[in-house]
Amino acid sequence: MGTTVFERRRPAPSVIDESLRDTALSVFWLDDVDRPTHPPLRGAAHADLAIVGGGYTGLWTAIRAKERDPGRTVVLLEASRVAWAASGRNGGFCEASITHGHENGVNRWPEEIDRLEELGRQNLDGIEDTVRRYALDAEFERTGQLAVAVEPHQVEWLREEEGFLDRDAVQAEVHSPTFLAGAWDREGTALVHPAKLGLELARLAVELGVQIHEHTMVRRIEGPDAGPVALVTDGGRVTAENIALATNVFPSLLKRNRLMTVPVYDYVLMTEPLSAEQLDAIAWRNRQGLADSANQFHYYRLTADDRILFGGYDAVYHFGGKVRPAYEDRMESHRRLASHFFTTFPQLAGLRFSHRWAGAIDSSSRFCAFFGTARRGRVAYATGFTGLGVGAARFAADVMLDKLAGEETERTELRMVREKPIPFPPEPAASIGINLVRAAMDRADHDGGRRGPFLKTLDALGMGFDS
Repeated sequence: MGTTVFERRRPAPSVIDESLRDTALSVFWLDDVDRPTHPPLRGAAHADLAIVGGGYTGLWTAIRAKERDPGRTVVLLEASRVAWAASGRNGGFCEASITHGHENGVNRWPEEIDRLEELGRQNLDGIEDTVRRYALDAEFERTGQLAVAVEPHQVEWLREEEGFLDRDAVQAEVHSPTFLAGAWDREGTALVHPAKLGLELARLAVELGVQIHEHTMVRRIEGPDAGPVALVTDGGRVTAENIALATNVFPSLLKRNRLMTVPVYDYVLMTEPLSAEQLDAIAWRNRQGLADSANQFHYYRLTADDRILFGGYDAVYHFGGKVRPAYEDRMESHRRLASHFFTTFPQLAGLRFSHRWAGAIDSSSRFCAFFGTARRGRVAYATGFTGLGVGAARFAADVMLDKLAGEETERTELRMVREKPIPFPPEPAASIGINLVRAAMDRADHDGGRRGPFLKTLDALGMGFDS
């Protein structure tokens, strides 16, 4: 087995120690906003549409429902705070892909891939239109994304991509001794401030007439075989003609979906603002989102105040599939990220990280969202985004609304929408299997990207593991 560039060019331990000396275990995006409150639900309510979950999927469902029918009564219930989980702590990459990238889409739905990618572009255009039309303050920048090769075998992978950049061309975009080549997709990705986007979507939803209730945990769904169904909370009850479930990584209210996703923890660092000299040293003038091309990849981007967010690589599943705050404090992962950051940008030695945090990703075995209905079509759900939900959440909202309306649309007729992923096994098999896959992916990264028999078998079965 070979070594990776991050092992060959490790920075001195003192550089890592100093960079993390005063770092807060806190989500930068959520610390950077004022968060209005929405009252908990008390007593009984009725709605045409009730939504469970106050992240991007739930908020887009509320907005799109009101845009389709302004007279519809919509109630949204959030167990904690709006946009506090994945929607407030992700990297802020809002991608056009609704299939977790072209390769995943073409491998699973080759006959649909052209249309899936067109629908993804239309969806991203729709997000941009909403941001502009309603003047949402979300720091939306359509900069595109630059995939970079940091190992020789990755250069050949990127050479087939549109927007290929050789070593000189990629260095002209961003200075890093690790970058051997790149491919710049100029239109397919926007950058956003995740928490601002979530809070602005909530503001818009309220302006359109949606009732939002925070600190309102939904315990169960009740209802007869026909007619309205109800969401039961600790303090009240909402009876609705239709329900949309947008609970993301948290346990589904439908038992059938309990094994369809697993929570995988992703770790992130945020630097302090760079000085003018430090910005000149990396020459990142076009502000693209960046991602390297390994199985265990990093993603990084600039913020509006010229910080660098650097995340990814480790994707950690904890036995039992629980979502717990204690899992966010994993200094081993944050130190590894700091080491890889200074391997990528050695000219920034001395820069400190202001924030470190983590979040749980709702990972499905097909790497992208899946959809369905229950209770004779009165309940719809979308989940399993596997880390690319910032943009795909809006598409998912439209799918759920189509299904609840009983409409056969181009979206609902897609094989991608009609099919379900393979569920994960129960414990202890889930933990054993996921960790075996992680180890196999690491071996591939150390062996010129070559996927061994184990990964090839999972590929053939339509299962896998990704962040």
